[in-house]
Amino acid sequence: MKHIFIVDDNEITLSIVDTGLSEYYKVTTIHSAEELFLIMEETIPDLILLDIELPGMNGFETLRKLKATKNYSKIPVMFLTSHANKNIEIQGFEIGAIDFLTKPFSVAVLQNRIKKHLLNEDTIQKRTQDLNRMQNSIITVLADLVENRDMRSDGHIERTSIYLKILLEEMIKRGVYSEELSNWDIEKIISSARMHDIGKITISDSLINKKERYTKDEYEQIKTHAIEGERIIDEIIMQTGENDFLCNAKLFAGSHHERWNGHGYPRGLKGEEIPLQGRIMAIIDSYDALVSERSYKKPISHNEAVDIINSNTGIIYDPKIVTVFCEANELFHVL
Repeated sequence: MKHIFIVDDNEITLSIVDTGLSEYYKVTTIHSAEELFLIMEETIPDLILLDIELPGMNGFETLRKLKATKNYSKIPVMFLTSHANKNIEIQGFEIGAIDFLTKPFSVAVLQNRIKKHLLNEDTIQKRTQDLNRMQNSIITVLADLVENRDMRSDGHIERTSIYLKILLEEMIKRGVYSEELSNWDIEKIISSARMHDIGKITISDSLINKKERYTKDEYEQIKTHAIEGERIIDEIIMQTGENDFLCNAKLFAGSHHERWNGHGYPRGLKGEEIPLQGRIMAIIDSYDALVSERSYKKPISHNEAVDIINSNTGIIYDPKIVTVFCEANELFHVL
């Protein structure tokens, strides 16, 4: 059963709405914005009916706060108002309201409006889920295509996806780069990171699968996969439009070989000039390479890999992220 919050300081309005909707929905009546945010720490509604003229924080201020809070920004909000004023409606729609209902209103109109909006939300949610499934399927196919060509890195994408999830969770726990991470959809970030080596699709099979170490010239060719990865994702963006998923994928592809001291590639970015996506991937990409067997080398132990990464703090890797990695290193050891 869908859950609706009605926020109004008028007991008559609360009673009318509760009586009119409780047969079809779970209804929670709330008297102020402050009470609303307290309740939402425990329960997220499917829709909010919000009075504009509330004591303390008014309806417009409340909606702005909802839209600015990641966990609440997608909740549909319908304004209740005693004033049929176009300027008020324009302001509300600009902030993000889905509808206005002028008091006094009939219960039948309220029911129909809510039914319409919740149906729209369900339709949008289904389309989003379908799109995400299709997107993830395409990414999986592309990532597998790249990895199947590269016999040097069997299982690399799956392992780095797991490592990325662990490292992000540990960074969040410790409040490291919390401002940036608070805006990230972690599952989408992990999915987009699977494309970090997509540029290798432009490298010849003979070079990708060479059993010996690369020569200097060959290594220069391998290094082009970062720029080529960006180019491929840019082409996808041109065809489909820009979105967070593709933008993150492009940052992973183009910056995971940059170095903290500015001696990486492809652009020689330094310190926090390097996108956070690249600084995180640099560590887990290196860790997986160190502990994995290659045709030209034996794997090293977990502890040796951690020591090598730690010794390159502030040289190759972001010191703050290395600290988290080292503190949580045993979580990587079990894989």
